Amino acid sequence: MRRKLRRPTHEEEFPNNQRSISLFTLSHLHVFTKIPRFLHVVFGAILNWCRLRTMLGCRCLPWITDTDFTQPEPELFSLPEPLPQWPQGSGFATSRIELGGLEVCQITNFEFIWCSNPSTDGKQSISFYKPILIPDGFYCLGHYCQSDKKPLRGFVLVAREAAGQQDCSTHNSDHMPALVDPVDYSLVWSSYDGGDENFDGCGYFWLPQPPEDYKALGFVVTNKSKKPETNEVKCVRADLTDTCQACPLIACTYSKFLKVPLTVWNARPLNRGIYGRGVSTGTFYCSALCSNCNLGEELDIACLKNLDPNLHAMPNMNQIHAIVEHYGPTVFFHPNEVYLPSSVSWFFQNGALLYSTGESIQAIDAEGSVLPSGGSNDGHYWIDLPRDGGRGKLKHGNIESAVLYLHVKPALGGTFTDIVMWVFCPFNGPGTLKIGMMSIGLSKVGRHVGDWEHFTLRISNFTGELWSIYFSQHSGGEWVNAYDLEFIEGNKAIIYSSRHGHASYPHPGTYIQGNPNLGIGVRNDAASSDYFIDSSRQYELVAAEYLGDGVKEPCWLQYMRKWGPRIVYDSKTELDKIIKRLPPLFKNSMNNILSKLPLELYGEDGPTGPKEKNNWFGDERW
Repeated sequence: MRRKLRRPTHEEEFPNNQRSISLFTLSHLHVFTKIPRFLHVVFGAILNWCRLRTMLGCRCLPWITDTDFTQPEPELFSLPEPLPQWPQGSGFATSRIELGGLEVCQITNFEFIWCSNPSTDGKQSISFYKPILIPDGFYCLGHYCQSDKKPLRGFVLVAREAAGQQDCSTHNSDHMPALVDPVDYSLVWSSYDGGDENFDGCGYFWLPQPPEDYKALGFVVTNKSKKPETNEVKCVRADLTDTCQACPLIACTYSKFLKVPLTVWNARPLNRGIYGRGVSTGTFYCSALCSNCNLGEELDIACLKNLDPNLHAMPNMNQIHAIVEHYGPTVFFHPNEVYLPSSVSWFFQNGALLYSTGESIQAIDAEGSVLPSGGSNDGHYWIDLPRDGGRGKLKHGNIESAVLYLHVKPALGGTFTDIVMWVFCPFNGPGTLKIGMMSIGLSKVGRHVGDWEHFTLRISNFTGELWSIYFSQHSGGEWVNAYDLEFIEGNKAIIYSSRHGHASYPHPGTYIQGNPNLGIGVRNDAASSDYFIDSSRQYELVAAEYLGDGVKEPCWLQYMRKWGPRIVYDSKTELDKIIKRLPPLFKNSMNNILSKLPLELYGEDGPTGPKEKNNWFGDERW
């Protein structure tokens, strides 16, 4: 079924025969309140000229819009199988979460409002929606948007004041309601072309103006010029909110009337990680002031804050195991992989040794109890392979013993759960250099003892639904939404581990670490094979700080030093060999090519353990 937009009459859009150009008076445009005075004069002159042309029956700087387009029905996404009945207990997957002062609910049903740059295939457009089917007593905080390239799958939070919240110690005796109507709206941007007809297809973006001591949490989008009703959304008391930032960029679109761009970002909490209490509301941020948003700049909207110290929506122990057994991905290693994973205990029991600066060497027991605990990486200790015949055996790992080591932690203020799955490989193999169509295997560059890699499942605490997976890729990574994942069985996704480097990818193929546009960098090949780990069965829960003493952390997890030695190569010898093998046309530009390579490839340096990574307590890098 396709929706066809109806063109409103002039009387419907402008009652009392108001002239349409009055929409763009400076008093209504939020964008003009922050630009230099001389631009006010310029825009004022343009608007006066437009008024004159309108009075004379002329159309000024028309917005080229196809007003007879049909908006395609969005593609919807659902996981391959229905969600199971989760074990009972705590507030996990109960559809509502109390944040201390507010109770919120996640809405995933939307009504279409407006589409920018409409096209028949929808690949170049962004659609804006308002939440519908809101439970009684809950209120909208802002609208939602996303690119039409993707299936419609998002959320916004709706909120109501928690019962008895006036008795909370965080509130003063002069009780102020948690939610109030905005006092007004300011027009941020519109696609309206300045004519006195053909208003169909225009979008209007409104910023709620909150009362003093309150914050707006999202924007309102309409397809009519009339201001929204003040009860369209609610503003939230400032002490129940937290700072948010604009990231990542969704798109930028232009009004062809004044050539003013509208830039749209996702909005996310600034304070994230285990101890961050910022809660994403699912709304977006937009601005007509600039094409790039300074992440350090305070925005006109905020996000929510979870003031509940107990994070009651986080899963309990039984629920954690049920989640892992239902969603645990299968990790495939490359068919030509020779440096396979193992368990940590197998690595220790089969010859790994603890070295120190005093030249002492010590065997390591299966639990790692002899490893120095706590502190930081002071350079005095490191783990290395034995220097006898057992070295080769350890390098190749033992996939039969391998398990995924799980760290479960709150995300986005406890409204989501991150299940971080760590995989250990005794050795990281040398890289393969890719230059255009050529691939050159390296003998030393890129290799090191001890390799810790991870991927992260993000689970909604409202429903228990898998929302996305983070794929760690060397010094970076990416979040991939559930609709872009491959599934092997039920709701269990597939993780592809790259050959030698063990970076994680959502699909098989060849990935370039360096400059993919130039085809220069380190080649990462990912494919399925008979080498795999089923994390829904082969896992060990090693940490979940929010459960207190409920999870006993292993001794080796407290080891904060290097899991491999540091070796500095004379890489010039190997690189000279590469240059000699290149065609003459490439030799002169080799220095420029080498400057594109990651710096960590020019030596051998074992990594620190999982707890020393910045994502252990913080959010993933995105």
